[in-house]
Amino acid sequence: MKKPLNQILHLTAASSNFSRQNQPSHFHLIQHLLRNCNHSTSANSIHSVVIKSGSFYDTFTANHLINCYVRFRGIDSAAKVFDEMPDPNVVSWTSLISGYVSTDRPRVGLWLFGRMLECSVLPNEFTFATVINACSVLADVETGRKIHARVEILGVQKNLVVCSALVDMYGKCNDVGGARRVFELTGGRNVVTWTAIIAAYAQNGRGQDALQLFREFNCGMMERPNHFMLASVVNACASLGRLVSGKVAHGAVIRRGHDLNDVIASALVDMYAKCGSVEYSDKVFRRIPNPSVIAYTSMIVAAAKYGLGKMSLQLFEEMIDRRIKPNDVTFVGVLHACSHAGLVDEGLQHYESMYEKHGISPNAKHHTCIVDMLGRTGRLNEAYELAKSIQAEPNQQALVWGTILSASRLRGRLDIAVEASRRLIDSNEQVSGAYVTLSNAYALSGEWETAHGLRSEMKRTGVRKEPGCSWVEIKDSNYVFYAGDVSSCARRSEVVTLLRELEGKMKQRGYVGGSIGLVFVDVEEEAKEEIVGLHSERLALGFALLSIPKGVTIRIMKNLRMCTDCHEAFKLISDIVGREFIVRDVNRFHHFKGGSCTCRDFW
Repeated sequence: MKKPLNQILHLTAASSNFSRQNQPSHFHLIQHLLRNCNHSTSANSIHSVVIKSGSFYDTFTANHLINCYVRFRGIDSAAKVFDEMPDPNVVSWTSLISGYVSTDRPRVGLWLFGRMLECSVLPNEFTFATVINACSVLADVETGRKIHARVEILGVQKNLVVCSALVDMYGKCNDVGGARRVFELTGGRNVVTWTAIIAAYAQNGRGQDALQLFREFNCGMMERPNHFMLASVVNACASLGRLVSGKVAHGAVIRRGHDLNDVIASALVDMYAKCGSVEYSDKVFRRIPNPSVIAYTSMIVAAAKYGLGKMSLQLFEEMIDRRIKPNDVTFVGVLHACSHAGLVDEGLQHYESMYEKHGISPNAKHHTCIVDMLGRTGRLNEAYELAKSIQAEPNQQALVWGTILSASRLRGRLDIAVEASRRLIDSNEQVSGAYVTLSNAYALSGEWETAHGLRSEMKRTGVRKEPGCSWVEIKDSNYVFYAGDVSSCARRSEVVTLLRELEGKMKQRGYVGGSIGLVFVDVEEEAKEEIVGLHSERLALGFALLSIPKGVTIRIMKNLRMCTDCHEAFKLISDIVGREFIVRDVNRFHHFKGGSCTCRDFW
């Protein structure tokens, strides 16, 4: 870079001797330097030369200068160049908008887009793709729909770049229907468009549909899947918790030579963890030659979900020793690990180090982890005071107060449970869970009338509790079980008989069923025992014991938190039958073996 800069400085010093016929070559050299600039300091130097040479007011040159600053995240300098341009064109506007979106200021980018329209500058396909991406980042579907309407008006709805951006935006805004409609109207689809729609389904818990779309792509397209598509397919398997499908996807990744790609490897780490096989996660991770912060974060979170707090912290220290800078998601994983392993002192130290050592400001997710950590260890007053001080978006506030509600119920703090429930109900977030948890808290305190009143209020207002369900994968097929629903249970008579036999053996070891962790109130003890005995995870376990050969680990997925009673039963059964069970509930993984669980009864 040094030699060209010396050339341009020499040209500038002699600029007074330039004739008009020499100026185009002068501009060409400046633009060449701007296109090939590889350092922000060089960009500043060239900027100075551009001004001295008199070529600053050339729109083409100014656009190159804006792009140069944007490449090095010098958005303020780019904005200054833009403000001094006499006649910015669509490229100028788009470049600056892109700069703000890429530097985590998408709202400014959308505001500039509005200004651009006011100045009667027509956006092109790249402008639309950029502002649609801003809506994706913000999950702002309303603004996204307005921009989509303008896309239709200006007739660029068939452009593949714009269509792919729209599919991605609708997917990230949880509008899978909108994503599919755009995809269906897109002509001449390419691998980018297909990747966007597969990702939209995978991100929204529609893993089966995502896998079906991948099969259609393989059958109908000449293009090969890229690593982004393969990562989405792996994510779809993760959302389903289907280990067999995940292994098939892993095989496809290896055959196409993408197994060491950092993005795909990170997705594989996450997939194996979510499918109940953290040992495979570790194997994949250890094969990555130079893992990035994304791969490390995936492995830290995977270990955290299994309650392997020490392992998570060791990975974090290893990452720091390798001079890999953590991000805010990394710290969510670290704090989550400390919370689920009861490592309060370590968790608080990492929380305090976020800004002091790493320059990362804690956000609502980090605060929630600390609230959870304090609540789990009985420091409920501290957790409650912290929850009241947290300023966050409504959905994040709901996570905080949902965490406080669970902790206060377990600790018998009815006063705090009432406050947490009120906040959740008023915010219209987690309403059914708030009613159920609070009614149970009243029941456990002996206040049956109030508990019944809350249940009646739920019925009156139409609030319904999410039904508990569990599922188990056998030979690439999923078998789903619902709490108390024996009639639709596969091999129901055999399952019920086996569970009764196991219950008798557990009682011989001192098990008292139906005593804790219930979601029903005011029923006789015998009926309580019957209800718990037919929780969805128990039905799934009975079926799996009958269907999966001995020596093979049984993996069960559950949509709600595993109750304390079932957790105790699974520990005993693992010892009675000499089998290993892994249960993934809404919070974490439980690995049962020989009468104990990896969570050490702390979850």
